[in-house]
Amino acid sequence: MIHPKIIRRQQVILFALVGLILVTVLIGMGMGNASVSYNRLLPILFGQGTFKEEFVLFSIRLPRIAITFLAGMALAVSGAILQAVTRNDLAEPGMIGINSGAGVAIAIFFLFFPLDAGSFIYLLPVIAFFGSLLTACLIYLFSYKKGVGLQPVQLILTGVGFTMALSGVMVVLISSAERRKVDFIVKWLSGNIWGNDWSFVLAILPWLVITIFFTLYKSNRLNLLGLSEPVAIGVGLSVQRERFILLLTAVASAAAAVSVTGGIAFIGLLAPHLAKALIGPRAQLFLPIAILTGGWLLLIADTIGRNLVDPEGIPAGIMAALIGAPYFIYLLIKKV
Repeated sequence: MIHPKIIRRQQVILFALVGLILVTVLIGMGMGNASVSYNRLLPILFGQGTFKEEFVLFSIRLPRIAITFLAGMALAVSGAILQAVTRNDLAEPGMIGINSGAGVAIAIFFLFFPLDAGSFIYLLPVIAFFGSLLTACLIYLFSYKKGVGLQPVQLILTGVGFTMALSGVMVVLISSAERRKVDFIVKWLSGNIWGNDWSFVLAILPWLVITIFFTLYKSNRLNLLGLSEPVAIGVGLSVQRERFILLLTAVASAAAAVSVTGGIAFIGLLAPHLAKALIGPRAQLFLPIAILTGGWLLLIADTIGRNLVDPEGIPAGIMAALIGAPYFIYLLIKKV
């Protein structure tokens, strides 16, 4: 049973996060190349704006904000699962090759298959999922030792190796493609939020809803997987089965995110760590906080990045790396 004081603390933190998210959304709605006056936001939202104002807000600004926020939530879910499944605080979808697997799959699909504008958007998460899944299965296979089980440190090292190898594959693919398609892949690799239409929101929303609710439902299993394997087996948990199911969930969540935002790292690392620092390691408590934190972190990274340099700004993936890389180095030093 969770103490009522801790529940109240969680509620206060969630309320504060919602406030931060709303403030960031408000700032993001007004800032950009085509700025919208803040005192005009309410009239525009209620249908009293000019054609230009409504186009900028409803067709450009709000879809991008929604996609960014949803993708950040998805990456946080994936990171939280991977850290529990591997019992390694450094596990994160961008770090262990899952994002790279999605990237190679999307690059192959985009460069060598005929594209239909109507189905392309909805196929992207599916293609990314299969690329990530194949990569995750290979990493898991190389990190598993019979009689010992999954080796967390080996998993991280194998994941880094796969990330480097897949980066090489991406270079080969780019070198054989036409310039127009190369530009798209390069933007994708830098973590540029290129999905900026409501159809992209609809494409990733079902994946996100399923993975978030399923992860929250499995939160007690995540607690047990975070313990040593003998303890988890001792309480009757089917460790390998639960690991496989949750790994699939992590892959689906990360794939949905990176299919519309590109290769973004460190959000899945930072969000769970910040949530645990605020409320503790119990999954039922930190997961909702981590999910909102992930959405807010990517949202603020994109808001700052797209307004920092004219005309196109700095990709959200680079801003996220500038925020997350120092923390990753700190964790690495702490582990050593």
